[in-house]
Amino acid sequence: TTLLYTIKFEIRRMSSTLLILVLVSGISCDLYSDPDQGTCGEEQQQGTGCGCGQLERDKNNSPRDGDTKAGVTSPLPQSTADSTLEGMVRIPAGEFTMGTDEPFLPLDGESPARKVSLPDFYIDKFEVTNADFASFVSATGHVTEAQVYGDSFVLDGLLSPEENAKVASAVQGAPWWLPVRGATWDHPEGSDTDLVGREHHPVVHVSWNDAKAYCSWAGKRLPTEAEFEKACQGGNGDSLYPWGNKEVPSDGVHRANIWQGTFPHENTLEDGYHTTAPVGSFPGNGYQVHDLIGNVWEWVDDWWSTTHSPHHRPGAEVPGAEKVKKGGSYMCTKQYCYRFRCPARTKTSPDTTGLNVGFRCVRSA
Repeated sequence: TTLLYTIKFEIRRMSSTLLILVLVSGISCDLYSDPDQGTCGEEQQQGTGCGCGQLERDKNNSPRDGDTKAGVTSPLPQSTADSTLEGMVRIPAGEFTMGTDEPFLPLDGESPARKVSLPDFYIDKFEVTNADFASFVSATGHVTEAQVYGDSFVLDGLLSPEENAKVASAVQGAPWWLPVRGATWDHPEGSDTDLVGREHHPVVHVSWNDAKAYCSWAGKRLPTEAEFEKACQGGNGDSLYPWGNKEVPSDGVHRANIWQGTFPHENTLEDGYHTTAPVGSFPGNGYQVHDLIGNVWEWVDDWWSTTHSPHHRPGAEVPGAEKVKKGGSYMCTKQYCYRFRCPARTKTSPDTTGLNVGFRCVRSA
């Protein structure tokens, strides 16, 4: 057992200035080198990983002049679309194992393994797409929090030279994350980009509050962490991935959109995608739910906690400052941010947005 140290950089808003908070903590980690499991020491020594869990807005930051948060917090008219369960699948009731007794990132609260019983519920087969979200905005006039605050986080290298020249700062320790003015759900890489050809990609630059508003409008809700994790396992027991325990199965076919190569400098595109992929580009799991890991992080309903009771009751978490995200994204690798696993998790404040965060919805049966 080796004592390793994790350095985490928390980025918060103070007016238009980035405040970098450096947190250092130690953990005990059993090193192992199973090629199908990764190496615990590698992740911890790399420190921040992709930095996805450390991007947060400062609570004292004010929206841009003339903007309000009414579009985020006001009750919205419900969708008049057919309220059938089209595009959803039923996850059967029953007990499953949530979490793990072999955590890869102990500080994330991946452990302990505990038995959780859930009733039947329905979950979207796919992540909410740009086309879906456009319908919501058209029907409600919803203004996202990225639009209210005027900026959102974008991966370095995806900006045009003109947009890149406008960026005045980067995130220390994770310089591939840039706060970009004008980056919104319909302008993903800044004001000079659009959604042409990406109508069926997952919507991004949406906060937890935006996601909750969409699901409510659609007559649904955000999944609990337990519901997401059960759906992720696909009926395979407490498997690492929706399809089993090997990142790439013996047939050599990739099952998820993650990063191949050396992050953040080279993506070898072995899975065919550099950033988001159209939803459903990879096979569904045993429940026929797609993209539960990789592609984009997904908001779930729960408040963040790293202390779990042996008989975890979903929704019993004490309200806090951050919400849980599950599934990892196209930026995840085993060397950085090895969180594209069913029991993996991270946290972000509910008003934070970025180019690799989206969501899907559920309905109670």
